[in-house]
Amino acid sequence: MERRPDFLIFFAIVTLLGIGIVMVFSASSISATIEFDDSSYYLKKQIIAAAIGILAMLLFMQIDYRRLKKWAPVALLIALALLGLVLVEQVGVEGGGATRWLHLGPFNLQPSEVAKISTVLFMAAALSSRRIKITDFFRGLLPLAAMLGILFLLILKQPDLGTAITLVATTVVMLYASGAKAAHLLGLAVCSLPVLWWAVVGEKYRLQRFLAFLNPEADPLDTGFHIIQSLYAIGSGGLLGVGLGQSRQKFLYLPERHTDFIFAIIGEELGLLGTLFVLGLFMLFAWRGCRAAMLAPDRFGILLGTGIVAMVSIQALVNIGVVTGSMPITGIPLPFISYGGSSLVFTLAAVGILLNISRHGTGSS
Repeated sequence: MERRPDFLIFFAIVTLLGIGIVMVFSASSISATIEFDDSSYYLKKQIIAAAIGILAMLLFMQIDYRRLKKWAPVALLIALALLGLVLVEQVGVEGGGATRWLHLGPFNLQPSEVAKISTVLFMAAALSSRRIKITDFFRGLLPLAAMLGILFLLILKQPDLGTAITLVATTVVMLYASGAKAAHLLGLAVCSLPVLWWAVVGEKYRLQRFLAFLNPEADPLDTGFHIIQSLYAIGSGGLLGVGLGQSRQKFLYLPERHTDFIFAIIGEELGLLGTLFVLGLFMLFAWRGCRAAMLAPDRFGILLGTGIVAMVSIQALVNIGVVTGSMPITGIPLPFISYGGSSLVFTLAAVGILLNISRHGTGSS
């Protein structure tokens, strides 16, 4: 018998979404006025994306998640095709030195966002299949790792190292949750170190970002500029912040203020209490999401829910780590809060699936 969706998951997501809409407007109003002579330019686009995302969330909340299992291979093939298509010259849309989007009329689609949810869906379907024995390295784990490697390289080619790493980390969580041997996963991690090293040092800008993370003050006007300005924003917020809409860093000091570094604006305007509130909402989502996954009536639901929670939580952790100078700059948005249509729509759709899983839970509410 179906139950009501988990209210606390819904509450956490809607609250984060509301905070995001407000903060996107606050962080982008100055740059939007300069670029488009319209202070609410980014706000209007974010509201449209949020509306589409909410509709997607409500739709998937009503669809029995078990019906998605048969579509997992198709979803993965579509994701692979889109990732390949975005790399075709004259087809992929370039922005900020990266080619990560496909132009679809008035909107741009980011294939890596399709790839994230498609990979989670495919992995959950594969790992819940009796044909896959995940404890067998060569016949179980290695084929899935090879497929993941192809996705990693396609996303890295865009280039988008942050999303590629998030995808790998999410899949590793799912593999471990499915019963993969820790020794096998550790062996794959060791074998992957040369690839990771190549990914970092293979591009000059990535190496510079890594070195800037270690010592941003060594190049404060170039490679260390993002981190330093972000820390200025967070530090100036104090306990209660300088006030909503009163950020100084949004006056073109802090780059990517309404996208990758919006958490710094939250820290500046809403202070330590504001950032802790946002962190608390993500922790609430992770707790209730894990609970919903563990109470799922079948292995597919458990792994699918685990993958969705891991995908959102890892991305949030990486983004906040970057903004606070705890990790090298990777360039991924803060879920539900940062400006970005594709990320918002597909992440809300994924949450809709998680809410449907919570409706089929076997435990008490």
